Amino acid sequence: MDELAVQTEGLAKAYGDVHAVDGVDLEVERGEIYGFLGPNGAGKTTVIRMLSTLLAPTSGRAWVAGHNVVKHPDEVRLRIGLALQEAALDDKQTGIEILRLQGRLYGLRRSEIDARVKAITSLVDIGEALGRRIGTYSGGMKRRLDLAAALVHNPEVLFLDEPTTGLDPVSRTRVWEEVRHLNERLGMTIFLTTQYLQEADNRRLPGHHQPGQDRGRRDAGRPEAAGGVGCDRGPGGGCRRRARRAGLEDPGRRECRAPGRR
Repeated sequence: MDELAVQTEGLAKAYGDVHAVDGVDLEVERGEIYGFLGPNGAGKTTVIRMLSTLLAPTSGRAWVAGHNVVKHPDEVRLRIGLALQEAALDDKQTGIEILRLQGRLYGLRRSEIDARVKAITSLVDIGEALGRRIGTYSGGMKRRLDLAAALVHNPEVLFLDEPTTGLDPVSRTRVWEEVRHLNERLGMTIFLTTQYLQEADNRRLPGHHQPGQDRGRRDAGRPEAAGGVGCDRGPGGGCRRRARRAGLEDPGRRECRAPGRR
């Protein structure tokens, strides 16, 4: 497990009779960029919320940075960065105020915060906008600031939930460049979700595995892989979700959703 940044076994989340996530098994090695592909409503955000300790799983187990997300949530939180779909930013604050506040919340000293802010601005393209109020930012700039805030404490694992959704093509390209930059410069493990197949299948991503290189878990002779929440029909027509590595599409297997899901 020391070689793995993220691991799950039978991870599931149910809301009454609705199975949002049903038995996900995945393994993410340290230093890898891991694309989790799936359509809206497939359970991608639910998986990230469980891995980041924001949501307790109904069943199954998960480890992040070597710690169980249920038994040792505080240890997990100290080692991860998280940027969700909607950036939780105060429009009345400036970018630099947000970054300094994040550093204080993680217990960093002023000198450490100064050093981290300087390092982050060389990694994430924010520029002079740090001194402006967030209410003046574009959507792409807000997304980059949210990414920067997730990096203040230098996490081992970075979770990004659909980081390019709603952005224009130029902003999407810049976000992907920054993701690659973080991985190449820092060797940071990055777990991201996307609904865009062309992004998940981007062969330029370092750490992204090509067909035939899958190291996922096996079930009934087929590789479990990350990159998407796929699923197989089980006994009685139920839908068992399986993680599928991005770029390893199986044209013979159709996506399906649990009964009653949109």
